[in-house]
Amino acid sequence: MKRQSRSNGSLLGILLVGILMMCSAGCDSLRLAPSEQQKQNAWLHNRTAAVAAETAKAEQSSQELVALTQLSELQSRAFTSYCGLPKEYPQAQTTEQILGESNWQLANTAMTESAQRPDPWQVADSVMEFGIGLCALLGGVCGTRAVQFLKNARTKSQALKEIIKGNELFKQQQPTQAEAFKAAQQDQSPKTRQLVAAMKG
Repeated sequence: MKRQSRSNGSLLGILLVGILMMCSAGCDSLRLAPSEQQKQNAWLHNRTAAVAAETAKAEQSSQELVALTQLSELQSRAFTSYCGLPKEYPQAQTTEQILGESNWQLANTAMTESAQRPDPWQVADSVMEFGIGLCALLGGVCGTRAVQFLKNARTKSQALKEIIKGNELFKQQQPTQAEAFKAAQQDQSPKTRQLVAAMKG
């Protein structure tokens, strides 16, 4: 009985440390899974680099340019491997196809999508929901306490989100009061400021 309680407590401790580490790391390090457009763009990049390398060699360009295009083609394989292969492949057999308008649009779309990050509020809520489920599964006194702790943390997180959104709305609607609002917040600790800045995105 004591062994099981200790192992539940250890698992709970590991879970809570993991949740705290994820929350403190922020969402800049988290990425969304590559979309179909990003996969197509990575594959298209490889085709573009391969055709450029072939063209440089066929046109007897300088050794330096040939080497650069060959290295670019090799490097682009890593992008394709990282993103995964697309379900549908863009037209990219010839230079004319590669330089088609649709491929330029695809590159711009992929660039926009690659800059997107997960919403920190959704990430935190998902992590806490996972933790609640795991602790409920473990059961026992430690599991019950952990579930209560995580539910309280989720409620506080939601309250903080509402306060921050309300403050931002106030500053937008009352621009003349923005300086007074900032002055009232001067006594915040550096950790609080950092947390609020991270949560504002």
